[in-house]
Amino acid sequence: MSQPEHKPFISPYDSPKEFTFRAVFIGAILGIVFAASSVYLALKVGMTVSASIPIAVLSITLFRALGKATILENNIVQTTGSAGESIAFGVATTMPVFLLLGQDMEITSIVWMSLLGGILGVLMMIPLRQGLIVKEHGKLAYPEGTACADVLIVGEQKGSSAKTVFMGFGIGALYKLMNSGFRLWQEYPTRILTFFKGGSVSAEVAPELLGVGYIIGPQVSANMMAGGVLSFLILIPAIKIFGENLNEAMFPASMLIRDMDPNQVRNAYVLYIGAGAVATGGIISLIKSFPTIVSAFRRGFKNFLDSRKAVGDKTETLRTERDLPLSVVVFGSIGLVIAIWLAPVLHINALSAVLIVLFGFFFVTVSSRITGEIGSSSNPISGMTVATLLITCLLFLAAGWTGVSYRAMALCTAAIVCIAASNGGTISQDLKTGYLVGATPKYQQLSIMVGVITSALVIGLIVIGLNKAYTTVVPASHPAYIATMSPNPPTQIGPDGKTYKVHYVSEPVGTVLIGKYLVNDSNQIAYLVDPGIAGTVSEVDGKPVTKLDSPKARLFSLIIDGILTQKLPWGLVLIGIFLALVMELVGVSSLPFAVGLYLPLSSSAPIMAGGMIRAFVDKKRKGTATEAEFSPGVLLSSGFIAGGAIMGVIVAGMAGAEWDKAIDFSGYLGFLSQTDWFAAIPFVILMFVLYKVGLSGNNSKA
Repeated sequence: MSQPEHKPFISPYDSPKEFTFRAVFIGAILGIVFAASSVYLALKVGMTVSASIPIAVLSITLFRALGKATILENNIVQTTGSAGESIAFGVATTMPVFLLLGQDMEITSIVWMSLLGGILGVLMMIPLRQGLIVKEHGKLAYPEGTACADVLIVGEQKGSSAKTVFMGFGIGALYKLMNSGFRLWQEYPTRILTFFKGGSVSAEVAPELLGVGYIIGPQVSANMMAGGVLSFLILIPAIKIFGENLNEAMFPASMLIRDMDPNQVRNAYVLYIGAGAVATGGIISLIKSFPTIVSAFRRGFKNFLDSRKAVGDKTETLRTERDLPLSVVVFGSIGLVIAIWLAPVLHINALSAVLIVLFGFFFVTVSSRITGEIGSSSNPISGMTVATLLITCLLFLAAGWTGVSYRAMALCTAAIVCIAASNGGTISQDLKTGYLVGATPKYQQLSIMVGVITSALVIGLIVIGLNKAYTTVVPASHPAYIATMSPNPPTQIGPDGKTYKVHYVSEPVGTVLIGKYLVNDSNQIAYLVDPGIAGTVSEVDGKPVTKLDSPKARLFSLIIDGILTQKLPWGLVLIGIFLALVMELVGVSSLPFAVGLYLPLSSSAPIMAGGMIRAFVDKKRKGTATEAEFSPGVLLSSGFIAGGAIMGVIVAGMAGAEWDKAIDFSGYLGFLSQTDWFAAIPFVILMFVLYKVGLSGNNSKA
């Protein structure tokens, strides 16, 4: 049975205002805001949530304040803004690997890779739009894109619920300021279980994680929580119990197990188990999608050839079918290959440049089709990145390219592909929204380009700023190690006010691990510069310090090191691999479980709380899945995420500038600010607000 003719909300024969300066400008600003929050979230828990719907809702409200706008202008705003979130995921999950390889992140490298990956994703989707969005209409749902179109149409007809997003943003930002900035209650209430050796429970009482849990739902959040419980209440206690009487350090740790606290055991052993599980979960999700991948690639290539044949068609093209010309794709792709190969900051050879283009086209096609079938939240971008890394590293190993420079080259290859695939999936949702509301495709493609450029210029600064804010410099003593220094090494002021030479260790030497160090005039190590992202130091002078775990970056680093250096605790990795396989055998999705296993329990607990609230709300509301995507609870959660994450970035910046002590008001509450139970009170209030708002109103009302 043939599909009925598609009729967009705005007729292709009408030409209302669309690609206006104000729409692109507001979209770029909102894209930067949500890119910042997405970077923060990806560095904390290795995931992001779609920004298109909250941006669309905010756009409707902002334009009402500035004067009524057309639905197509609002669509341009959300299209431009969504590019920031997709690029943020790719950057935040790959760039910190440089730190784990014993190098610094460079702003020029991040900007270049963001631009190249983002533009590659846009170019590859131009010839694919006709086949995946138009011809597959009615077959590929693109759930987030469809929900966003519903929001725009509802906003055009009856209003919007932007006040809910603004309320969530304000509450999330204020809560985060009082917690992380003013320090009026503990950020990570933790309880060591004295009756259970090695056992501990904790929860990060953060609004952004509560919002994430609500959006991803009860099933995924429960799987993550199960992984956290296995890590902190089974594996760590088991290691403590069985290693209590060992008189020697067990590889890969350098200290006795009985002298370790739960976090040290996690860093030394459980992270490798978690990495094996996450890698396996990502690959399994990719294997499950293999029929879709083959179909997507075959159809995508056919659509590409069909678009070539259609170039000579002289029939006037409807406004809603006007893409950027194929010449932009061809010459743009050639220009990208040249730029990737010749960019001095990337150090990529011809083979890697070719691999990037091949993997880019393949995985953008796959990413687009998968998001069309199961949505962006289930898109296995991590699995695609793992596959790219595995193939690239194995090719490098076969060629004998195993040095430090080749590890960085493998990372750059995977990073650009990751950004392109992530952006390709997001673009597909945007194009679906445009197809439903009657947008002009070429204007959407241009606006996404603008979003890529503006967000890429800012994301690098955010990542580097967050790392700097949370970096700690601690004393380190390795008397037997004498650093080999270059003639004019960089210098840095140490905590004692003295000037030290900066020394990078890219290969472990005895007890000196990969990392950045400060050495004295005798070339002996004086301090370890522990990065703020994926760092291992948990306390300084007896006080806990905040780090951003960046689970995906740790995973990618282990793959690169494991293949190219062949020095990896494979026993621990294999435990994680088989744990993921066991989960699949019992019918549990292994990837969210593995992410929970890898993350600290403190991250999984508030996510689980948000998922439970979503379960209670959905049970009472009984709406459709599409309505649930822009229900009051989801909009408030989006505000929680944006407000909490943005304030987190601001507080981190204040810490980096050493202004945080000036706003530390913990002394005003005395012992209460240090008690675990007191921290639970404001978080429970936050949960109650989310529950009540989730039950309120009707999805279509203002």
